[in-house]
Amino acid sequence: MVEPATDTVAATRVVPLLKDELDIVIPTIRNLDFLEMWRPFFEPYHLIIVQDGDPSKVIKVPEGFDYELYNRNDINRILGPKASCISFKDSACRCFGYMVSKKKYIFTIDDDCFTDLICCVIWVCLILDLFVFSVLINLQVNSVNVACFFCKACQWDSFNKIVAKDPSGKAINALEQHIKNILSPSTPFFFNTLYDPYRDGADFVRGYPFSLREGVPTAVSHGLWLNIPDYDAPTQLVKPLERNTRYVDAVLTIPKGTLFPMCGMNLCFDRDLIGPAMYFGLMGDGQPIGRYDDMWAGWCTKVICDHLGLGVKTGLPYIYHSKASNPFVNLKKEYKGIFWQEEIIPFFQAATLPKDCTSVQKCYIELSKQVKEKLGKVDPYFDKLADAMVTWIEAWDELNPSGSSAKVSNGKA
Repeated sequence: MVEPATDTVAATRVVPLLKDELDIVIPTIRNLDFLEMWRPFFEPYHLIIVQDGDPSKVIKVPEGFDYELYNRNDINRILGPKASCISFKDSACRCFGYMVSKKKYIFTIDDDCFTDLICCVIWVCLILDLFVFSVLINLQVNSVNVACFFCKACQWDSFNKIVAKDPSGKAINALEQHIKNILSPSTPFFFNTLYDPYRDGADFVRGYPFSLREGVPTAVSHGLWLNIPDYDAPTQLVKPLERNTRYVDAVLTIPKGTLFPMCGMNLCFDRDLIGPAMYFGLMGDGQPIGRYDDMWAGWCTKVICDHLGLGVKTGLPYIYHSKASNPFVNLKKEYKGIFWQEEIIPFFQAATLPKDCTSVQKCYIELSKQVKEKLGKVDPYFDKLADAMVTWIEAWDELNPSGSSAKVSNGKA
């Protein structure tokens, strides 16, 4: 059985890589006590905290961390009317942190990371939820409202991330591995059967073209999860007890022309290379869909990376994923997306960008036009989303003028 690391305080402190070139972006609605578990790894870095929900709520951050915090009032003040492109009451608001950062690299992780004791409570809630659900099915009672009760009682209906252990039992420094991924080239044009040839102990295999061995710049490093996989609601319902116990010591480049479902809970990217494409869309309050924010950003990003000759890696590092999210609540958020993705994915698979799209911004504006033209027929939501994509780029360019080191004022800490 895979278990999380419990003693990260004793983790060996190493010289932090890219200390002055990387921001950690965290969306939150609660106090950030989880940072204590990540302190050995995160404390040297600057944090950008994006507070969702009620802006009058005071968010407490453990002492010793260097951070700036933005709430909804700050977002409205900084962006004005363009704040409409930033989701409300949804972790998609994290992309505002990408916009205001002035660092070259971004690492983002969710805030609901707890210790073993909390995990035990979560498991009790989940087991009770499943038990009541099975009883109600037999009694032919409306299960959705009642079965949601137990998880609501705990108010933990989203992801919980914990420091994972590698097979030797050592706590995994996820950020360090992401940095190694992002600083080494990618190989999207020809698959190497030994996976990432730039890692220690690996190389290009026989038959790999020498003309492609230089690789291309890596724009995105996508990490994975031990314990509970990142499943959609229908899969959660049919496999409630399935766990990922396999630690696969591998990093690979996602080939050109291949899409993937990007998960934002363990993600690093080169902001200079691909930042404007990392828009997490319109989700949450007032929107007909949720839990597709990171995947939308991933599909847009991959199409643009393929066009611009950039690489996307997936695999290591792992985090420990322990979740009490309610599959019924998730289904309510996802159900339109489950139908729409059968149109969305073929759209991105067929999307092409003209040669004069030589910047991420130009690519993204062109993609927004195609979203409006082709996905607008699926639902009016996509017309609204396409407009928000344009607003996002306009806001990005205002806060990040070309060649300027202008800095927006911090939110209140």
